[in-house]
Amino acid sequence: MTAQIVRTRIRHVRLAPVRHEFRYRSYGWLVDLDDLPRLPHLLRPLAGFRAADHLGDPRNTLRENVDDFLATHGIDLRGGTVRMLTNARVLGYVFNPLTLFWCRDHAGEPLCVIAEVHNTYGGRHCYLVRPDEQGRATTGKHFYVSPFNPVRGSYRMRLPEPNDRLSVSIALTDGRPIFAAAMTGRCYPATVRTVLRAAVSAPLAPLAVAALIRWQGIRLWARGLPVIPRPTRNEESSR
Repeated sequence: MTAQIVRTRIRHVRLAPVRHEFRYRSYGWLVDLDDLPRLPHLLRPLAGFRAADHLGDPRNTLRENVDDFLATHGIDLRGGTVRMLTNARVLGYVFNPLTLFWCRDHAGEPLCVIAEVHNTYGGRHCYLVRPDEQGRATTGKHFYVSPFNPVRGSYRMRLPEPNDRLSVSIALTDGRPIFAAAMTGRCYPATVRTVLRAAVSAPLAPLAVAALIRWQGIRLWARGLPVIPRPTRNEESSR
């Protein structure tokens, strides 16, 4: 099995209009879409991977949906590899603030990265970027995530493909720095031991992350930060 467990540290920093910071530890999975984990039966409730949790048609495979998405942007990997960093389903629940897909062509050359963002309202949006040799890329913001930020500005991303260590970051700017998030960690082969250790160290990780993000939102609202109305579905689909 080529899958890896990534023991992560995540830091969120809001810089404007008020400063607010929080950190937490969790874990994720780094998997090859052509070799998804096949866990022992007793461990399967700790790691489920479903196409319905990500981009595209839930009736297709994850790999098929990534290839279809890339095709709409004129990209053909021609049998290359796609590695995904994500949260797996734990006891049937999943929440993925950010899923990353590193895409390489048949010769092993990096072509692009898909950054799939989920909000706490059940929506998702995919950004296709082409990072430079240092993993840096910039793209406009086109999706409602935080209830305290309008859908405008741009993201500065640093998304180098991990080997044994992970270090990615995203910063939102809108004339000034607004928000930044960073995720670092170390990658371990996904053995029975590492899966169990991760599950014990961060029980019900996807649910804990969703609850923590909502709690931080309540804290910001209590500090008087104004809420930006969420766009309608028609407004979102027109972006």
